[in-house]
Amino acid sequence: MRTRRRGAADVGPPLCYVRTDSLTKFIKTSQFTFRRRRWTPWRIAGAAAAGVAVLGALTFGVVRCTRAPQAADDKTIAAAATPMVLPLKPQDWRGEIDYRALDNRIGAMMRDRSMTGLAVAVVEDGRLSFVKGYGVTMPDEGEAVGPDTVFRWASLSKTIAGSLSARLAQDGAFSLSDPLGKFDTSLRLPRGAQATLTIEQLLSQRTGLPRNAYDGWLEGGRAPKMIRQSLGEVPPQCPPATCHTYQNVAFDTIREVVETATRRPYAEEARQRLFLPLGMSSATIGMTELSDARHWARPTRYGRRLTLAEAYYLTPAAAGVNSNIVDLARWMQAQMGLAPAVLPASVLEEVQRPRVNTGRPYGNSPLGRTLEKPGYGLAMRSFGYQGHRLAGHSGAVDGYRATMMFDPARKTGVVMLWNSESSLPFKLQAEVFDLYYHLPFNDWLELGKGQVQLEP
Repeated sequence: MRTRRRGAADVGPPLCYVRTDSLTKFIKTSQFTFRRRRWTPWRIAGAAAAGVAVLGALTFGVVRCTRAPQAADDKTIAAAATPMVLPLKPQDWRGEIDYRALDNRIGAMMRDRSMTGLAVAVVEDGRLSFVKGYGVTMPDEGEAVGPDTVFRWASLSKTIAGSLSARLAQDGAFSLSDPLGKFDTSLRLPRGAQATLTIEQLLSQRTGLPRNAYDGWLEGGRAPKMIRQSLGEVPPQCPPATCHTYQNVAFDTIREVVETATRRPYAEEARQRLFLPLGMSSATIGMTELSDARHWARPTRYGRRLTLAEAYYLTPAAAGVNSNIVDLARWMQAQMGLAPAVLPASVLEEVQRPRVNTGRPYGNSPLGRTLEKPGYGLAMRSFGYQGHRLAGHSGAVDGYRATMMFDPARKTGVVMLWNSESSLPFKLQAEVFDLYYHLPFNDWLELGKGQVQLEP
């Protein structure tokens, strides 16, 4: 099945989402999954006839596959996904991890002058077990960081593009093996390779271009489409599809593919297919959307406030997402398989399966040397750590950093968002997993020994 023509009233491809109304209400459990509060006879019969009742280990509800909901339903869906109680206080921190010890380590880390504000969430065995904000949203007059503080995801945004594309492919909007030439995008590659490079190869960063090709042009104010049209003149690092070379401007070509296939803006497609169904009510795409948030963290560098830069927001599929830490935790839970109506197991397998080997994601640092067999899937990294396979992604732009790292088999992981350029939280990830796996303490943070900047 391929892209089909639609009339003006046809707002998009079928969308599976959880529906709430005045007769059927959903409330949130501690694992960010839905359970029913009340059934009615007509709905039971209808669900049985349609075969849309889904019962899983973590989810009990009715999933409807229909057109994208109208704006009147959006608020209802988002409200239904709001947790009743967040694990914000020590008495709510429960699990294998010693969260008081973790809290103390983070407190010590926050005393480093490279840190300004930080939000952390840990999902353990599928359950949101720890949420806390540290520091402030900006130096001097900033407010305290809390669970509702919005940050930039930076390149962690690429995971939205990869998962959205895999879901659209499953729904028949396109095939991951379709060549980019089919979509008449602005990307040009040496020797016309854009005609045969596939969507899968684009998402797994196998364009063959030199790393971060022409990012400087983007930061200098040139338009992404113009830059993509110029990439055909760049000497390649390797033949297309044969090696991993990380990109931003070229990667954002997937936005054009999605918009051509769905006839809807990329941000709206992500909102309707991912953010709303997952209850990610703070998640947005765009610079104005960040600065319009009621509580948002300003970019900083070593205690000095920076100007919020638009450059990478112009490549939204590569670096355009914002949210608070709770919604990033929801996204990680979906990647763990806890939202199969939105991201089925088959989609997650496509996303997380490594397609190409990569260099060390944290360079030659102690952490980078510890991560084994690093690979890249559809905008998702994977690597081995102490005998366990981990997945995730990180991001970095001026004044912000973001990271997500999780064990898909154990459904355990950590997400962090911070408004500085410190590398310390990247190192903290290893300490979280050491606590969960009950490994001997290793001082990954090395506080007081001087920072070595890590490449996320």
